[in-house]
Amino acid sequence: MAVLVTRPDERGKQLVDLLNQSGIVALHLPLFTFESGGDLEAFPKKLTQLNCGDYVFLVSQSAVDFSVKTLKETGFYWREDLQYFTVGQRTAQYFSCQSEQVVRYPISQENSEALLALPQMQRLDGKQILILRGNSGREYFAEQAKQRGAIVDILECYRREPILYNKEEQTSICKRAGVDTLVVTSLEILQALIEFVPENEQNWLKGCRLVTVSPRIAEAAQQQGWQSVTLSPKADNPSLLNTLLSSMT
Repeated sequence: MAVLVTRPDERGKQLVDLLNQSGIVALHLPLFTFESGGDLEAFPKKLTQLNCGDYVFLVSQSAVDFSVKTLKETGFYWREDLQYFTVGQRTAQYFSCQSEQVVRYPISQENSEALLALPQMQRLDGKQILILRGNSGREYFAEQAKQRGAIVDILECYRREPILYNKEEQTSICKRAGVDTLVVTSLEILQALIEFVPENEQNWLKGCRLVTVSPRIAEAAQQQGWQSVTLSPKADNPSLLNTLLSSMT
């Protein structure tokens, strides 16, 4: 087995290192980088305007990185009278270390549905929710929160910028390395990967086994033509590594 990891930034590199240490050939091909979002300048003011007990939801570690950096640079602090939420345990732990705040997250699954099932999300009349995310993302949580009476504000903390490659050359490198397994951790990456690989290599691409982190991505991949899709129970690197290792036994 040879694995192509498309997860961006250091987390993608770390997964490649973990796979290499386990004796698995792995290549890193991030399809975009993260840059500062267009709404970051307004973030400190929006944070101060929230009422005591309001909610702040950080969708990813990238949202944590850019929001933490902005507060440090402007001399603001994470308010102790707000409630903070993430979807996943790893992001919660990461944010808690950065902010020294209590962070709530769903235990059962790492998705918007599980987040909405938390006790704190059941009665939202008049509650303000500030969502810190990238320049695109799933709207389900925001829509459901509004239906439950919340006042939702979405702030773009970061944006995805495509990385320019020679597509034919990179695809050839993957094939020569024997890549037969793909790690895809978001719908945006899935779509970018489909667009990245030349049309005459789409059969190779969709003939690879795809390892992903949510039923939504798995379903989208199957609709695009993938026959072999494996779901990791969580999105963190140790879970992905265990999923990949278990497929070898």
